[in-house]
Amino acid sequence: MNSSRPYLVRALYEWIVDNDCTPHMLVNAEYPAVQVPQGFASDGQIVLNISPSAVRSLHMDNEAVSFEGRFGGVAHSLYVPISAILGIYARENGQGMVFELEPPLSDDEDEFEDEGVEPDDDGPPEGGGQPPRPSGRPSLKVVK
Repeated sequence: MNSSRPYLVRALYEWIVDNDCTPHMLVNAEYPAVQVPQGFASDGQIVLNISPSAVRSLHMDNEAVSFEGRFGGVAHSLYVPISAILGIYARENGQGMVFELEPPLSDDEDEFEDEGVEPDDDGPPEGGGQPPRPSGRPSLKVVK
């Protein structure tokens, strides 16, 4: 099945705009093929205002989100692969969705994905798909 992320991003964008709110998109600025002004990124992430009044030529498909925006008065063409989108939410109330970080596809996986073929593995996992049960007593660790 195709990833649900591009469909959710488009749906949330429409929902936020329909409710007269400002859609913001959180992007992993260090993800391969991301084209954003790196000078505006912080800790490898950038928040982009993608409201209709803030961008031009917004295009969302199953592969990427692309548009033209201004940063510090300078026009930029931005390109964000769908996997680099970490979240989309309304600026006014924070409602939206955060996504898990997806690792970039390797060249081998890209090749198999294009052909509609799954990469070979060593067969079904042993134990009927159940992970091995850890031995010993369960424990919790406090992390600060």
